[in-house]
Amino acid sequence: MGLDAQHRKLVMAAQRAAGDFFVSLGARWPVIQAPMAGFADSALAIAAIRGGGVGSLAGAMFTPDRLLAEAATVRAAAAGPLNLNFFCHTPPADADEAAWRAALAPFYTTEGITADSPAPPPRRPFDTAAARVVEEVRPEIVSFHFGLPAPDLLARVRATDARVIGNATTVTEARWLADHGCDAIIAQGFEAGGHAGYFLGEHRPVGTFALVPQVVDAVEVPVIAAGGIADARGAAAAIALGATGIQVGTAFLMTGDSNASAIHRETLAAAASDDSVFTNVFSGRFARGLRNRLVDALGPESAAAAPFPLAAAAIAPLRAKAEAEGRGDYSSLWAGQGAPLAHVRHAADLTEMLGAAALAARRSLA
Repeated sequence: MGLDAQHRKLVMAAQRAAGDFFVSLGARWPVIQAPMAGFADSALAIAAIRGGGVGSLAGAMFTPDRLLAEAATVRAAAAGPLNLNFFCHTPPADADEAAWRAALAPFYTTEGITADSPAPPPRRPFDTAAARVVEEVRPEIVSFHFGLPAPDLLARVRATDARVIGNATTVTEARWLADHGCDAIIAQGFEAGGHAGYFLGEHRPVGTFALVPQVVDAVEVPVIAAGGIADARGAAAAIALGATGIQVGTAFLMTGDSNASAIHRETLAAAASDDSVFTNVFSGRFARGLRNRLVDALGPESAAAAPFPLAAAAIAPLRAKAEAEGRGDYSSLWAGQGAPLAHVRHAADLTEMLGAAALAARRSLA
């Protein structure tokens, strides 16, 4: 069998898995709206579900009670698959933040504020309280970023019959997730906005075009492409690479259903692809976003940044001051490299457009 024939056989096997996977969830399209902690709530999830895709809620920045309320709102307004997403990081103990606060001191002076404002709650890892939310909501999907939770917590998730999806940034991580029983794997290319979900070793980003086919070849579960997909061409390309579906974030930020701020939207609308960089200055961990004053002054990478997720607390007063004045100087303006391809539209329409392109690409490979 020639290489072209082998490729077609692999892709078609993936497409059959894709159809089974998303149809079994109750989705019309193989599209997952990315969770985007802090930038989306029930309104965006509802719109994505009504558009025929999978709507997502991010648990990392919601209290358990808030996540329950958001999920209840989704269930009451839209019939379709819901994904609850959680982080699996281990919060650092007794971290020394002195160097980070010293690095930020000149900015406090410039802004005329003090650093003693109450810190916002840090990003939450998956824990027993989150497991109880999953047990009550019983979502169709539970997805995890930064690996998987402890076996006892993961067992509680599986007992709800939710499909478990992990996030891989390398083939090694994908194999690890498959070996640990994930029902599907998100192959997150370096083009993706927000936090890179690496969890085995250091951040070693791989592009979506290189990562997706390698992960498809390496595992036997459905693979969902993420990173740089913002229009019909990207959706079709992901399917041609063997992906079973796509997860999209940045393009959904530009819809009227997201919680992106006005300054975030304005910056997105004016962004070029090289305005999106990996930086650790907003959270202490590498995430892709648009350059602003803080990134240019201290980053994109700062050795002084407090460990994840603590770095965000010291920035919060600066961010609040600037945003109150219509400035995004200290805001985490998450965005992937596909930002220039994103346009203002309704999230349901975006879901349908991306899904139709994906299915058309699948049919062309048949």
